[in-house]
Amino acid sequence: MQVYSSWRALLVAVAALAIHGCASSPDEMVECGTVSSYLAPDNSANLYRVVVTHLDGVAVISRPNYLLSPGEHAFTVAELINSPELKVSLSARKVKVLTVNVELDQRYHIAAQFNTDKIYIGQNQGYWQPIIWQTESHQCEMKQ
Repeated sequence: MQVYSSWRALLVAVAALAIHGCASSPDEMVECGTVSSYLAPDNSANLYRVVVTHLDGVAVISRPNYLLSPGEHAFTVAELINSPELKVSLSARKVKVLTVNVELDQRYHIAAQFNTDKIYIGQNQGYWQPIIWQTESHQCEMKQ
């Protein structure tokens, strides 16, 4: 009976260590905010999707969500405006930088705002600007 109790105690100890190893300790998780570009904005409000090319000056492959530490982050974005009213040349279609002040447990949806108050032709790059078009509460945790 003594051997059985020892094996049982050993198995309980091993199981407890395994469970502890699978759980994330609070030290390993970091609070964050999210910047998203996946949600299609309302084109009838002259809002269009963007593609992220750089984050904080580093080239990235565009993804739907960016989990980020609190603070300022710079997104370099290219607009995806597909409006028939857009008459600027392809060479005028340049990337722009949007600075987002990320706060804990907030999600920021970014987009391109097409400025339709003037007629933009030729090389004029003022036809759009990157914006945060929607903000919402969103629980965010990322591994360190």
